[in-house]
Amino acid sequence: MIEVPMPTTSFPFALVDVFSEEPLTGNPLAVVWEADCLSVERMRGIAREFNQSETTFVLRPGAQGAADRRLRSFTPTGAEVVGAGHNALGAWWLLAATNQLGLAEGSATLRQEIGERVLPLQIEVKEGAPSAIRMSQASPVFGEILDDLAELTSALGLKPGDLDTSLPTQVVSTGAGHLMVPARNSVAVDSAEPDAPRLRQVLQKIGGQGCYLFSLDPVAPGSLAYTRFFNPTVGIWEDPATGSAAGPLACHLAARGVVAESAEVVIEQGRSMGRSSLITVHIGAEQVHIAGTCVVTAEGQLRVPTP
Repeated sequence: MIEVPMPTTSFPFALVDVFSEEPLTGNPLAVVWEADCLSVERMRGIAREFNQSETTFVLRPGAQGAADRRLRSFTPTGAEVVGAGHNALGAWWLLAATNQLGLAEGSATLRQEIGERVLPLQIEVKEGAPSAIRMSQASPVFGEILDDLAELTSALGLKPGDLDTSLPTQVVSTGAGHLMVPARNSVAVDSAEPDAPRLRQVLQKIGGQGCYLFSLDPVAPGSLAYTRFFNPTVGIWEDPATGSAAGPLACHLAARGVVAESAEVVIEQGRSMGRSSLITVHIGAEQVHIAGTCVVTAEGQLRVPTP
């Protein structure tokens, strides 16, 4: 009996290290473009295949036509991520680096569709290549404050006194709501060994998606905060660079008077994972922007069963 090969369709993909200036640092992202014919279930299957914290698919914009591209991002467990963080910045860097946007030298303003929002971004181009990207996030929304820290402390594998009670532990969102958790110092941040099921329960009770553990005791010169990010609600054990959490953290600190309400700050993340990342956040009167650079580390063709 002759077996007939299953027909396959190829899609271009790339791996991008986000919030980084050199390969093998920052937050690795898989990007698949020309992906309009892929079903949501196929996108989820591809995200499992790449097994990165997120895989982003580049699509034509929705029917309203208000954006230049539509982005959809999924974790390996199949959860869709709608915040504008490394998942979006890496995708736009890839599009600019592969000359898919037709950009001239200088600065260009584009619009991206993520979830139900259309958000602007600026791409700087020098000598035909992207040199920086700055993206708008949604206006900050301040959620519930967690007053009883005992269960959270235990779920993070920390000791009493490791958290800093001079700042509130609060859910803040600029597109995705994450729990901002202040620690006493960077040593306490590094000592965290979360119990994922227990941490997930704490987050679900307070309405947070992920946990951003931070201290105002940075290691990198010029940084404001030293951070780690855990997101068991969508199956991410630890993330080396999280733009959708860095934006809320900057707003959280501005609201408490730690930094000016209009400021530029740098958030350090990923050092404990061996993938140091620096996320720049611009805080404005009503808007938040994150900025950074990326490195394209691999390109290829992904073959999947024909839709």
